[in-house]
Amino acid sequence: MTKISIESSNVLLDVQVESASEALQQLSQTLFQNGYVKASYESAVIAREQEFPTGLPTNYCGVAIPHTDPQHVNDKAIGIAVLAEAVPFVMMGETEATTPVKIIFMLAMDKGDAQLTLLQKLMSLLQNDETLATLAEATNKETIVRVIEQQLAE
Repeated sequence: MTKISIESSNVLLDVQVESASEALQQLSQTLFQNGYVKASYESAVIAREQEFPTGLPTNYCGVAIPHTDPQHVNDKAIGIAVLAEAVPFVMMGETEATTPVKIIFMLAMDKGDAQLTLLQKLMSLLQNDETLATLAEATNKETIVRVIEQQLAE
């Protein structure tokens, strides 16, 4: 996988939202404003999340890994949102069961195979309660960028 850099401009802290779709809108708009995704990305990622949910109940806190097809992406990036309060996301592989999500990793990958590789690396990160705690409790974007880049480099 080619290296993906995590930009602090794509990290949102203490995000105040009422729903999963509102969280997805805010994060996809951030990626769009920063030039990483096309205008079509927001509706595509929300539609994909409805069909193929990405909520994952982990030991420390729930996470979601929304993503969509490469044709909606200008340049690969990861958007990260740490929510002020967890919101319910439908769990991966389910149709109705939800899990409260506190951290969102929104993937914007320009190639399908790169997305799969990144998902595999993220899955190992998500199994580390200490890492999730550091991310959920971070008070600055640089901490999140450093932790994610370190984890993805392993």
